[in-house]
Amino acid sequence: MQDGVQNNKDVNEILSEAIQVAETGMQSTKDLLATKGRASFLGERAKGHIDPGARSSQLMIKTVCESVIQK
Repeated sequence: MQDGVQNNKDVNEILSEAIQVAETGMQSTKDLLATKGRASFLGERAKGHIDPGARSSQLMIKTVCESVIQK
């Protein structure tokens, strides 16, 4: 977002990019091995599942960005 502001991008474009970055970050947790929290007890079985914290963060980012874009 900071890069978009520095390069004078449109606010809607910046927020759309933020939504995409959040989605990419969330998806990148799928193949990670959990070492902390409840998922750490699952070991290898946790692989292939999106981290719940990453998903909730992605949802919040998307919701806030979309609410600003609509105005």
